Amino acid sequence: MLPGPIKPTKLLKLAVVVAFALAIGACWGRKPGANEATPTPSGSNAERPTPRRHPRDEMGWVLGDGTRSKIADYNGKVLVLDFYATWCEPCRDSIPKLIALQKTLGPSGLQIVGLNVGGPDDRVLVNDFARELGITYPLGFPDKAITDAFLPGDDYVIPQTLVFGRDGKLVKTFEGYDKSVGRDLEKAINDALGR
Repeated sequence: MLPGPIKPTKLLKLAVVVAFALAIGACWGRKPGANEATPTPSGSNAERPTPRRHPRDEMGWVLGDGTRSKIADYNGKVLVLDFYATWCEPCRDSIPKLIALQKTLGPSGLQIVGLNVGGPDDRVLVNDFARELGITYPLGFPDKAITDAFLPGDDYVIPQTLVFGRDGKLVKTFEGYDKSVGRDLEKAINDALGR
């Protein structure tokens, strides 16, 4: 037997609950086209398996000073790549945890790198963003190969934080951010460090 019609008040309550659930914890990003502005926020939490579309050695980014780096440069360290945008509130919420982890675990072999995926309009805001939040780890802009591999498709969730082991292999991917993600991220990093 099929249920009767849903009352408008129940629909409104359901819409509010869904909107609230999507608003906390993550932002949606969309890869900008040639003439497109920075994407708009929204989102959810999830995990994704290791992509295998591009050789790891080719994947990299350019730091703010123009230096080019790639994942393979960090073999022997635990590398955390944090894909973010300056307009993304959950991204901003995750920064203090990332700063603390870098400060505490950096001497044990951790290196965090923030990669801005907020679009061309967002790139000019990165230096002010770093000063405002006191970011002490390197920030850069990812190559197409790395975004295609780890942020596949046109729509993706940020922050997206990837933990690579000392051997350069992806250990864990986190999408979105809240306190439980922060705890799980710290555990994944400690496990990768062998602590």
